[in-house]
Amino acid sequence: MAAPGETYHPAFPYQSKPHISTGLPFPVTCAHHISNTYHASRAYIIVSNSISQTAAFADLQKALGDRIVGVRKGIKPHTPWDDVLEIIQDVRDKAADIIITLGAGSLTDGAKLISYALANNVSNHDDLSRLTSEAHPKDPKPCAIPIINIPTSLSGGEYSAFAGATDTRTMHKAGFAHPSMGADLIVLDPALSVSTPARIWLSSGMRAVDHCVEGLCSMSGKAGEESRAGFAAGLKLLVPNLLVTKEKWGDEQARLKEMMGVVEAMKALGLGVPMGASHGIGHQLGPLGVGHGETSCIMLPAVLKFNVRHGDEKVRGLQQKVLDILWGEETVAEVLTRRGLEKSTADAGDVVGAVVSELGLPRTLSEVGVGREKLDALADNCLKDPWLKTNPVPVVEKKQVLEILDMVAGDGKPSL
Repeated sequence: MAAPGETYHPAFPYQSKPHISTGLPFPVTCAHHISNTYHASRAYIIVSNSISQTAAFADLQKALGDRIVGVRKGIKPHTPWDDVLEIIQDVRDKAADIIITLGAGSLTDGAKLISYALANNVSNHDDLSRLTSEAHPKDPKPCAIPIINIPTSLSGGEYSAFAGATDTRTMHKAGFAHPSMGADLIVLDPALSVSTPARIWLSSGMRAVDHCVEGLCSMSGKAGEESRAGFAAGLKLLVPNLLVTKEKWGDEQARLKEMMGVVEAMKALGLGVPMGASHGIGHQLGPLGVGHGETSCIMLPAVLKFNVRHGDEKVRGLQQKVLDILWGEETVAEVLTRRGLEKSTADAGDVVGAVVSELGLPRTLSEVGVGREKLDALADNCLKDPWLKTNPVPVVEKKQVLEILDMVAGDGKPSL
């Protein structure tokens, strides 16, 4: 049930959750739905360390009052199982009946896994091991504790029924998936996002752009008219408004359009369209300390270049759809022209790379601390990722991975 002045609706037409809320300050929205939608009274909050020290968190605490039974400040990067197990026990001890996250990244994945684990009586590392996707659990119980996510980035993890978390005994990042996993409600508040550091906000936006571009360029049979319409809509909302945000940091209208661009991208991604080598290589850069958004900034232009270099007319035709969308947006076209690109000669790698540069984000691996000495082992790890095989030009040999990595090895300047 919507509150007065709130816009409240399902994120996706093909599933019942999550719902999206816009139009009201997040503390008001959160308090309303805890009582009136979920009929909960014992809220457990997982908040990022940085936001826990802000007025935004104080406002949430004031709005919820004595309905808060527990607070966890921060989950370490890549969602360590040790952190997850500590929170599982705390939520269980406090008999919480709803989980709220204020932040993004590991908090989002952590909350999904915590709700799933609680439903399946997890108490230790071995119990968690039995729930991983690799373990193929038989008839696991669905999540029972609802989750409200209040995201502060554009990463979009709150829209998926998947979580990644790191087994701290082996440092292997395992996947967990179940249709019941994920947020029940996502509260989008552009005013809150103004406090997110620029590099995190803009790079996470480029992660969403990566979803759109690799989705539009996918050669999979699952990539049909519906998915391409969603990816195109997302791209039109994301790129122009990210450029606006870079120049007008407090523009809440542009921020809301970016948030809705993420919804469009995740809606299309939810139709099962596989991603390509930018995502596949990016997965392996994460353990080297590179943020997901920054992996897209670096890898997407290079992968697009690789695909044009080695692909056929169909590959080039799909990239042309990306070019038509971006050149068709006045805000984007102005930037591309100012950066010396011409519509008749620039390929998709050039165009996406120019957008990344305009946003002031990294273009090379050296800028994020990944030196050439790490590329050989990185290439070996990348070949294990299934999305390299679903790249428009399948990447199945180490020399192909190294060719892509060599384009962006760099020393602070892109070598594309």
